[in-house]
Amino acid sequence: MHIYERIRDDIERRIMSGEWAPGDRVPFETELAEQYGCSRMTVNKVLSALANQGLIIRKRRAGSVVAAPSADRAVLEIQDFALEAERAGKTYQHKVLHRGVEAIDAAAATRTGARAGSKVLCVTTLHLVEGQPEAYEERIINLAAVPEARTEQFEQMPPGTWLLNRVPWTDAEHVIRAVNADAKLHKHLQIPSGTACLLLERRTWQAGIFMTEARITYPGERHRLVGRFSPAGTGQFPDRSKPA
Repeated sequence: MHIYERIRDDIERRIMSGEWAPGDRVPFETELAEQYGCSRMTVNKVLSALANQGLIIRKRRAGSVVAAPSADRAVLEIQDFALEAERAGKTYQHKVLHRGVEAIDAAAATRTGARAGSKVLCVTTLHLVEGQPEAYEERIINLAAVPEARTEQFEQMPPGTWLLNRVPWTDAEHVIRAVNADAKLHKHLQIPSGTACLLLERRTWQAGIFMTEARITYPGERHRLVGRFSPAGTGQFPDRSKPA
């Protein structure tokens, strides 16, 4: 197991088991680095990820504390394919299958709140781990909100990672559906037509302004969705998507 994943899983386990209660101090970066024999940079990445999950609260100069569960925080973590592969010690690559500026259609405008006919960048990406298709992603990016995306070719990193690194978001919506593989998914995910798949629809906004929508399809037999919850009435923790 990669040291990053080990540290993260250890801290998650302590929080979810109640060993570390809300308000408890999380060991400082220097303490964790010494405990696990790794760099502070690795520890910093772990704590940043846990803060993004809502499991801890990072306080400048004061360190980190365990966050109190909150029912309105029960959303899927925004996934970074490259980072997830790195955690697992696997190779990652992506292929941009389509990229073009188009007018948003009426259905997408209704889902996102964007003005019908406004310009969006449409990008279709195939994610591969260890050379095997992992997920098929169809994404639209609001060019009025993220104008720099118009000239970005996404050669160095996929659209999702590029957006996470550059564009903050304040609200997210996730919808999960079961679908059967059509001819397009058969071709790109290398699975038989009709195979059961998971479709994750993710939309993000910044202060009410639509930023991006991603429709990500995973082969069903190779993925599962994991949800972690605190006892009834005390809130919920975020779900995480993991390979099966």
